[in-house]
Amino acid sequence: MTKYAIVIEKGPNNLSAYVPDLPGCITTGKTVEEIERNIREAVELHLEGLREDGLPIPEPSTAVRYIELQTA
Repeated sequence: MTKYAIVIEKGPNNLSAYVPDLPGCITTGKTVEEIERNIREAVELHLEGLREDGLPIPEPSTAVRYIELQTA
């Protein structure tokens, strides 16, 4: 099983998500649950398109970490 990192961002009216390792693979939604469903479908379609075009499937290379900072 391959794991791709996704980034979820909050906009003024919805959420958006993208996959750093798959340029152009993006989606939007109203809830995190909807985003997760949509981005999974977007990744599957993106990879299917790459296969159909005979292009290589990028290996995941993005690492996600969080840091804690005192902000006040």
